[in-house]
Amino acid sequence: MKRSALTVLISAALLAAAPAAVLAQAAPAATAAAATPSQLVLNNSTRILTTLETRRAEFTKDRSKLRQFISGEFNAMFDRDYAARLVLGAHGRGAADADVKLFADALTDSLMQRYGSSLLDFNTRLKVRVKSETPLRNGAIVKVSSEFLRQGGEPIPVDYLMRKSGSQWKVFDVMVEGVSFVQTFRNQFDAPLKQKSIPQVAADIRAGKLQASAN
Repeated sequence: MKRSALTVLISAALLAAAPAAVLAQAAPAATAAAATPSQLVLNNSTRILTTLETRRAEFTKDRSKLRQFISGEFNAMFDRDYAARLVLGAHGRGAADADVKLFADALTDSLMQRYGSSLLDFNTRLKVRVKSETPLRNGAIVKVSSEFLRQGGEPIPVDYLMRKSGSQWKVFDVMVEGVSFVQTFRNQFDAPLKQKSIPQVAADIRAGKLQASAN
């Protein structure tokens, strides 16, 4: 797969990792909390792809609605701060929660601003198939392996790593064709973090001096 297509898939997969507020409103909180990781991945992926397809014309005409949709979906479940600590790696050891949040917010906003609009060009006429759910670290982490099934092409493997936060499963890493979101950005920001503090790097991301890129 071309790297440009991979970046779109990572954006789509990250977005699909987050259940919309609609999901919580449509079912009792206990039911939503009781959903298994596999059920969350299947339901959310299918719903997101369907929404992008049915509202494509609306989102194309008004990009602010697309940004609002992306923000609302993504913020609902993705464990941004925990994922940010993993991206920071050794640079995040002992870092203040506030600094990690600065980095997490800057990284997420950069990613979605850069690739959010490309979701409109993404072929959403896909089917999602969950292949397996594998407990790791004595069940503290679950890996959900899935595939995006497309016509005329090989299935695209997308794996989600999830952990329990309170009563809710949250995604903290997404792997598209074996390429990890966390590892990709850990490698990308390692050099800047050796030269500057976490808040300084976050500020550079905000200013556009550094960009989150899956290329």
